[in-house]
Formats: sequence, structure tokens, C-alpha cells
Amino acid sequence: MAGRFLNLFKPIARFIPEVKAPERRVGFNEKLFWTAIALIIYLVMASDACRLYGIQRQEEFAPLRIIFASSRGTLMELGIGPIVTAGLILQLLVGSAMIECDMSKPEDRALFTTASKVFAIILTGVQASAYIISGMYGTLPGTTAIIVFLQLLAAGMIVLLLDELIQKGWGFGSGISLFIMAGVAQQIFLECFNPSPPVDEYGSSGIFVALVQTINSGKSVTGLLLRGNFPSLIGFIATIVAFLVIIYMEGVRVELPLSYAGYRGFRSRYPIKLLYVSNLPVIFASALFANIYFFSYILWSQPWGRNNFWVNLLGWYKPEGEQYVPGGGLVYYVTSPGNLSNVMAEPLRAVGYLAILVAFCVIFSLTWLEVGGLGPSTVAKQLVDAGMQIPGYRRSGKAVEQILKRYIPAVTILGGIIVGLIAGLSDFFGVFGSGIGILLSVGIIYQYYEILVRERVAEMYPAFRRLFGG
Repeated sequence: MAGRFLNLFKPIARFIPEVKAPERRVGFNEKLFWTAIALIIYLVMASDACRLYGIQRQEEFAPLRIIFASSRGTLMELGIGPIVTAGLILQLLVGSAMIECDMSKPEDRALFTTASKVFAIILTGVQASAYIISGMYGTLPGTTAIIVFLQLLAAGMIVLLLDELIQKGWGFGSGISLFIMAGVAQQIFLECFNPSPPVDEYGSSGIFVALVQTINSGKSVTGLLLRGNFPSLIGFIATIVAFLVIIYMEGVRVELPLSYAGYRGFRSRYPIKLLYVSNLPVIFASALFANIYFFSYILWSQPWGRNNFWVNLLGWYKPEGEQYVPGGGLVYYVTSPGNLSNVMAEPLRAVGYLAILVAFCVIFSLTWLEVGGLGPSTVAKQLVDAGMQIPGYRRSGKAVEQILKRYIPAVTILGGIIVGLIAGLSDFFGVFGSGIGILLSVGIIYQYYEILVRERVAEMYPAFRRLFGG
């Protein structure tokens, strides 16, 4: 039954919009052009110039914004949420062997991609409907509700195609990574330089603007060290520290010596990075927590939900300013307290959130070993097939696998713990763009740096293309 699941999507594939893979080699400058076009379209859709037609008011789903690269009240209201969630669901189903899918087969890969797109479109419709039905936009007339739904559905399709455009080889990296990085950069810029009307006695919400206003008013700048939910000097310092720590962690690795069986004396090294599965575990954990937040709020906001035991067990909310924030239930412990003041006021919540985040990062790290083809057995087979062996050991897949088993599982668990701690603790110190956002951004920037260097070298020296798989 599991093997027939993906076959259900064969008849649907022809009706799903698709970006065709390039039939020729796409040059460096052309890839740069299409990547820039995708980024500009995203930024325009996320700007106030593209606000949803017919909207009266919005509620702020802060935990979803960074991980889903969304923007409140605009065409990017849902961001990449449906794509990330659909991918998460299917990857877990494949990883748990509930769905049979061999990624080494082109047909299975194509069906998996089609299934991901279908799930993403369905989830876009579900989330758009949930936003409207829950009253997040207020009470909308029937016609307006349909218009809002169609806007969100169309925007979701555009984001899906932009991501596919980049992933199919027309651009660099992936649209998801690009949009997350752009969203985080935008938020960091606003937290530094937002010239908003005064939000407290120290001035605007932008920390540098507030610093100038505080100095001009003759007040002590020590008041800017901690500002509650607004950007602070401690948060700015913590942001710089977080960037430096993550950059350092990206470079930590164990290098296994390798030799080529066909070329005597020719040696190489296989690097096993400390962050072996990169930032994927924190993406998956954050997506899971964000969906818990989203659906628990949708259920609780219904008239029957506020007095329902099971709904309250999932999460209940309390008013804070113009929005509702978690007050209890599971959602209370999977949402970061946000800053040092809240951590000191709610230490149990802080400890609970950090423990749950680290635990899920480890779980998703280990899951991704097999799902992503990064496990010792898979890597050993790839090395042996490439004609490599570890000096001092016979050229055997089993021998290489045994060596890799000493390192890969341990590094994977340690890496999961580290990314969980970095993401959680950074939030506690109020870093700009959130701890998860900083972690994702550094990983994405590092990936883009490697991609751009590799593409540039391949462009300048065509003989290297074969080494890079081009």
C-alpha cells in the first residue's frame, strides 16, 4: 500500500503548474539574474504595496513569521509555511517507511516532487480558510472572504513556482532559503533602524534611532540595555555574539583521511562537520512548533474552544496589548519567552521550551540521516563507489561504514543539541531577527557562499565542472 501511494499522483502531475528544468547550461550571470528576480518578487509581495484586498484587521502570529518568511496582512501572509509543512510531512512519512520512495530513481523523485506540490497547495487552501474562518481578519462578507482566499491561494502558487524556478537550476540554492534569509535581514534592519513613533520613554523601536533620541534627550543609555519586548543594546550585542559563535561552529569538523584505490599516493579527506545535518533540524522543529501555535490559536479562538479541556490542553491565550499570547497548555512551552525579563519571570517555561527544542532538534537530526541519505551506510557506499578507501583498511563498504559509525551518529546528536541550544539561548537574550532566524541565516549565507564560489570557478574553468557534478 505504501508503495502505491506516490502512484496516486501520476494522473495529477499533468495538471500541476511546473517550471521546466533548463535544457542547456545556465550561466553564472543568468542564474544571478533569475535569483534576483525571485527575491524582488518576494520582497514586493511582502511589502505594504501588496496588502490583501478587503482586510480590516490582522492578528500577529509572531512565531510563524521568521521560519515561514511571512509578512502580516500582505500577499506573503502565509509565506513559505505550506511548502515547509508539506515537505516536513512527506519527509517524515518517507523516513518512517510509511511511504515507499527511492530517491535514487528519477521517477520516484518526480512523483515525490509532485506530491510535495499537491500537499503544499492543499495546505495553502487549509491555512487560508483557517485564517478567514477563525475571524483573524474580522467578520468578512461572503464575496470578500472568497477574494481574500483566492489572493492567498494565488500568492501560495507564485511562491511555490519561484522556489521551483530556483531549485530546478535557473537560480542559486533554493527559494525557501533565499526568502528566509531576506525576511531575517529585513527584520534585523528594522530592529536596528526603524524610525517608528516612540514606543516607550526612550523613543522609537529601532535601537540605533532610540539611542540617538535618548542621547539627545539627556537620558541615561543604561535604560536601553533591556527594553522588554523592544530591541535592546544587550540584544544587539547578543546578535553579534550569536553570529560569531555560529560562524565558528560551521567551520568545526572531523576530517577522515581517504586514498584513491586507482591512484597510488593520491590522498584526500572526507569532512564530517559538527553541524552535520546543517540547520534542517531547527527548521523542522520550528515548523512543528509554529503549526502547533497556529492551529491551537485557531481552535481556541472559536466560541466553543475556550472552555474545551482538550483545546486548552493544546493551548490557551491571554490578551497582551493588541494581540493574544500563549497563557498555558502545550503551546506555552513550545513558544520562546522572548527576552531576559520574561525568562526571569517565567523560568520553568524557559527551561521547558529549551528542553523540548533541543530534544526535537536531536530527533529530527537522527531522522534526517536516513531520509537525507547522510547515514554511515549510504556515505560508505558512495565513497567506495567513487574508488576511495580509508588508509590502513581494506577497500570494503563494511570497513568504511564501521569507521563512519564511530563519528556520524555522535556528531549528529551533538550537532542537534548545539543548534537547539544556540536557537533557544539566543532568543532568551533578545537577539535581532530571533535565535532561529540568526541560525538559519548564517547557515544559508554559508551555503550560498559555497554555491557562488563553486559556480564561479566552474564558469572560469570549465574543466572543473565534472568535479562539481555539472
